[in-house]
Amino acid sequence: MEPCLSFKTSHVIRTISAILVLGMLSSQTAECTAAKVSLKYRAINCRKHSAVLTDFGAVGDGKTSNTKAFKAAIQSLSKHESDGAQLIVPPGKWLTGSFNITNSHFTLFLQKGAVILASQDESEWPQIPPLPSYGRGRDAIGGRFSSLIFGTNLTDVVITGHNGTIDGQGATWWTKFRSGGFLNVTRPYLIELMYSNQIHISNITLINSPSWNVHPVYSSDILVQQLTILAPIDSPNTDGINPDSCTNTRIEDCFIVSGDDCIAVKSGWDQYGIKFGMPTKQLIIRRLTCISPDSATIALGSEMSGGIEDVRAEDITAIETQSGIRIKTAKGRGAYVKNIYARRMNFKTMKYVFWMSGAYSQHADDGFDPNAIPQIQGINYRDVVAENVTYAARLDGIDNDPFKGICISNATITLTADPKELQWNCTNIAGVTSNVTPQPCSLLPVKKGVICPFPEDRLPIDDIQLKTCSTT
Repeated sequence: MEPCLSFKTSHVIRTISAILVLGMLSSQTAECTAAKVSLKYRAINCRKHSAVLTDFGAVGDGKTSNTKAFKAAIQSLSKHESDGAQLIVPPGKWLTGSFNITNSHFTLFLQKGAVILASQDESEWPQIPPLPSYGRGRDAIGGRFSSLIFGTNLTDVVITGHNGTIDGQGATWWTKFRSGGFLNVTRPYLIELMYSNQIHISNITLINSPSWNVHPVYSSDILVQQLTILAPIDSPNTDGINPDSCTNTRIEDCFIVSGDDCIAVKSGWDQYGIKFGMPTKQLIIRRLTCISPDSATIALGSEMSGGIEDVRAEDITAIETQSGIRIKTAKGRGAYVKNIYARRMNFKTMKYVFWMSGAYSQHADDGFDPNAIPQIQGINYRDVVAENVTYAARLDGIDNDPFKGICISNATITLTADPKELQWNCTNIAGVTSNVTPQPCSLLPVKKGVICPFPEDRLPIDDIQLKTCSTT
């Protein structure tokens, strides 16, 4: 396997990427020295039955297509759906096209040294309709390729392992996208689960996705933990984790290097998202580390037409990333972004610490309603340390519809050696600040003693108790 990253921005990124790639390469040389290996892992639920991919004729040479083997294995395990089954992917390079998880109460487990290698043969990627809340494909006006691992209308699905790898082999997709080769079809994602609940994705490495990496959509009760997600920093739209019209989600302990937003929170696009009307809410993001020089650590939008509310981010680290938490919206989006809370954020080398955009005007088509004005309110940031910053903030609301209820407290921003003269660029916003340096703009007056709120109640996803599972 060729190294997946080629960073050119800094010694920090080159060093981090080299360490990670070496770790992946060493894991791929792992050998099974015993006929039977006991596997233990933590998951939301354990399974009574299991099978190994090689039981279905799979060949782990990185050249033989195993699409039929994955489908046959999942179909065979469907007879155990009522009391649960798991498919073990052993060490090796398992080339495959898109396949569907069709069984509830199912676990896909990648052993150490296992690599699921995405086929570059487009005939192995079936096309599916656009998402109803988008009205069209994200890249193009037509449909979209099914994700590498896809599932819909499922309950209790686990994708985990001992840090096995899913390699999207995205370079050919990126090249074709840049050249305009996809006229009517959107590139595939690595993992997409729709209309599902009780989802647990953990302890795997995702590299070189053709587009977004992890996309739960129209789903609930989602736990995403300890993922390493890597893509070249100039790769197009390789978002890390995109909760989309989802409720009760927890993302924690993830490391993401991306060509786009590390986490992008979404809920549909313009009139299609407004009509579908399913918000993303009750979202927790903890202990995230992000590198993305051209995008955000956490983006709210721009497709937010079903609404985004009750997002709680804490203990966030970003290195050489364009911005911290960015709100992206525009006239025509409608809906709202409200009750957003973030604390304990540490940023090193960043263009904008705080960024809100009210004119992010990329539309699905010409049918949007220009009078569908989004409401942005209740945005709370506190306990921020940022070093080597170009601009403290760019905060642009919408004419006659200011972004309201912005609160920033206890934020220390250290500027670059040659800082911009205008550090706070503010229009159409309203709020307060306390103990913030450099001095904020006049639209965010200082109110001494203010501590921006952060909820102390527990969301239901915090009460999930993991079980210790095992298989041979």
